[in-house]
Amino acid sequence: MTLDRAQIEALLPHRPPFLLLDQVDDLEPGVRCVARRTLRDDDFWFAGHFPGNPVMPGVLIVEALAQAASVAAASAGGGEGKIGLFAGIDKVRFKRLVKPGDTLVLEATITSTRGAVGRAAVRATVDGQLACRGELLFAVADAAAVAGGEAKL
Repeated sequence: MTLDRAQIEALLPHRPPFLLLDQVDDLEPGVRCVARRTLRDDDFWFAGHFPGNPVMPGVLIVEALAQAASVAAASAGGGEGKIGLFAGIDKVRFKRLVKPGDTLVLEATITSTRGAVGRAAVRATVDGQLACRGELLFAVADAAAVAGGEAKL
């Protein structure tokens, strides 16, 4: 299953400039997502990170991976009125710089869930070279509670 930008926006609350997925190339709902982001010279972070030597910040690579994991989780259904939140970031390692013009392939596989908390194994590659890998923990919370500042992880 593949998803375009509009279908991704139907699953995620993120919007530009913070929606970091261009398309989903492979989706197994509730299990796995492979998404893609082609980095552009005008992406907001490149002007200051770093002038003359633009590099995608590692935290944004992790965020893009989290968005891919959220698509995998949200596509399983039953997520209406819910939002995915970070609950932890484990064993993340960066292996390659990511620069304008690169296409970042983002893979997330949900490895476990227990109630409203889950774990995903993630990896990002550019041209088949590993850029980042790790594990992300997420919690699914009621969107209204998050908006009201009442959500607890």
